[in-house]
Amino acid sequence: MGELVLVRHGQANSAAQDEHGYDRLSDLGHQQARWLGDWLRGNDQPFDRVLTGSLRRHRETMAAMGDMGAEPEVDARLNELDYFNLSKAHAARSGTPLATPETFVNHISDVMLAWHRAEIQGDESYADFEARVAEMLTLAARPGRRVLCVTSGGVIGMMARHLLDLDPARMAHLLVPIRNCSIHRVMVLPEAQILAGFNATPHLDTPDRLHARTEY
Repeated sequence: MGELVLVRHGQANSAAQDEHGYDRLSDLGHQQARWLGDWLRGNDQPFDRVLTGSLRRHRETMAAMGDMGAEPEVDARLNELDYFNLSKAHAARSGTPLATPETFVNHISDVMLAWHRAEIQGDESYADFEARVAEMLTLAARPGRRVLCVTSGGVIGMMARHLLDLDPARMAHLLVPIRNCSIHRVMVLPEAQILAGFNATPHLDTPDRLHARTEY
């Protein structure tokens, strides 16, 4: 049996209004990643392969986590969907204002459905995003190997869509609770890939760290 472990990056610049401004870890994001790395070294086995997206927040998370057993490899197929441009395209098309924390649940679902129907597009189409994430899942999920991927919530949600056969609306809702520096596990068997864990943050489960459980 193999295992694929997906990690969402640490807290980024959540006050940003565009991808460039968002793409850096906050001080808390660096700390979340350090705690995660310490927890994995103390409670898990080293990984046979380590992959990270090419975005700054991915690379900063990986650096703060420290040694995970293998030299990190950068693969842009683990990069996030183009949420800021998709939101702006949706707003221009529908007249709907950009999301606030209070409206995010309905907003992300509306954006994902419009993108899936090809009514809006950012840097890539929904079909292209889905294809590259599926390709990455096939590449990383190997029987007999333990592979770590540092990535983003949209990629994790899309992998879960493939594993659980979710429709786009349910996938969109799955994105909402994904915490920064959360752990998601896929059991890899010769005959199947099975989601075995979702959104775990054991490194943040002590009373003095509960404040560090963040979604954005």
